[in-house]
Amino acid sequence: MPDLYAGFGCQRGCPASVLADLLDTTLAHHGLTRADVAGVASIDLKADEAGLQALALALDVPLILFSARQLAPFEPCLTHRSAAAFTHTGCHGVAESAALALAGPGSQLRASRQKNTKATVALAQAGPIPG
Repeated sequence: MPDLYAGFGCQRGCPASVLADLLDTTLAHHGLTRADVAGVASIDLKADEAGLQALALALDVPLILFSARQLAPFEPCLTHRSAAAFTHTGCHGVAESAALALAGPGSQLRASRQKNTKATVALAQAGPIPG
């Protein structure tokens, strides 16, 4: 059963193909596949992003959106704090915070924030990471 959750931050209008390429590269780097992904998350400001919606549909997983207030408790867990992200979203790190929020209590980052020119992704695993 998949227990990996992908959190995304992205620029407005970021295509699903760009998000998918970033996700696939990150998964492959960690010896994982799309089948390991149980859900996709982002900040609620991205509710109308067709790329995120299309990616979740292609993965056949839910897209869950969180408010900046819901993501704030995860700030101490972030590997990178972005002042620019905070200015735009009210959150210092959307991808990592969203992944951790979706993975739930006791979750840990499996892959810290990875980025390309249009998006960021982070992977969180539910519960403690084995091994």
